[in-house]
Amino acid sequence: MTEHPVALLRTHDEAVATAHRVAEALRPGVIERDRDGATVVPLEALVGLDSSGLLGITIPVEHGGPGLGPRTLADVTRILASVDPSIAQVPQGHFLVVDILAVWGGPDLRARVFADVLAGRRIGTALAERGGRHAQDLATRLRTDGDGAIRLDGRKYYCTGALTAAWVAVSALDEEGRLRLALVPRDAAGLTVDTDWNVMGQRATISGTTTLEAVAVTPELVLDYAGAYAVPQQLGARAQLVHGAIETGIAGGTLHDTRAYLRERARPSSEATRAGAESVAGDPHVLHRYGRLAARVRAAEALLADAARVLEQVGLVPADAAAAATGSLAVAAAKAFASEVAVEAGSELFALCGTSATDERWDLHRHWRNARTHSVHDPVDWKYHHLGAYEIGDVLPPNHGQL
Repeated sequence: MTEHPVALLRTHDEAVATAHRVAEALRPGVIERDRDGATVVPLEALVGLDSSGLLGITIPVEHGGPGLGPRTLADVTRILASVDPSIAQVPQGHFLVVDILAVWGGPDLRARVFADVLAGRRIGTALAERGGRHAQDLATRLRTDGDGAIRLDGRKYYCTGALTAAWVAVSALDEEGRLRLALVPRDAAGLTVDTDWNVMGQRATISGTTTLEAVAVTPELVLDYAGAYAVPQQLGARAQLVHGAIETGIAGGTLHDTRAYLRERARPSSEATRAGAESVAGDPHVLHRYGRLAARVRAAEALLADAARVLEQVGLVPADAAAAATGSLAVAAAKAFASEVAVEAGSELFALCGTSATDERWDLHRHWRNARTHSVHDPVDWKYHHLGAYEIGDVLPPNHGQL
């Protein structure tokens, strides 16, 4: 999307510093982007992201990137999400596809796409669908037409980042019923992306419908996606790490705004003043609830950091199923806990700050809406289930893209 020069961020510290700069640039417009929803595409914010160099942080060194790992990916995502979790979520699928190509892509495919990524051209995804038994019950098909050309037909939803991407990664079943992943240029004939994303939170992701009508596909741009999950893998864990970082970032951003409101605007309740409090800083219940929430946010951040550390040790290609399980379960714990804390923080904000905080001018309810919307991306109960099954019965977690 960007035509600006893009720096190569070579170290963790460079990437984190850049993430802080991008986040601060996002701060002034976050309320407006939330209110605009899908009616206004956040082009300026996305140009800032795409031109920052952050899109290329996980590209392997042998392909021209810095080869930064899960620690950097988690910190960058958390920092962005603490200010605008919608913009932070836009490259979630991008980083997944970079990982897929790093493991499964051919030399020509990697060279072509990774060069684009390092130039600030983002990958969007079209992986989920509506209308079936579940989001991965796919009706999209990859077929060969009469003249031998490969084409895509289907209709996707939850297509985060696809609207403004340079590439769109599309999951589909081929004529033998095997799962494939096809990369197609965003401007390919027959590919349209709609702004029909109308939800209560994560509005600026504009994760609407992608329609594919006889879209031509280059054979070299088709991957065996089923094969990626037929062996021990960390693709799912690394994708879930980004989701966990988004939730952790929402929790941290909510705590930041809660503290600011308490310090700058909130008044003590009449009960507190009768008990002698002259400000909210003298209300013991406010201090207790804020302190408890702050501790839980720190715990979420610690779990995220631990999950990233485990993934660094396991590597993108784990040695075996046991190693893969270690990474998946560490991320599952971080993602499940952060999802709960983020939703809790969005509600506690109002319990702490009082009725005046519900004034629409502050748009503080966006924190709860964003957390609640993002947290149901996949059920946290299943993550706790898999953790329990492993700890109690030595049952390895399933090998799929959400673990």
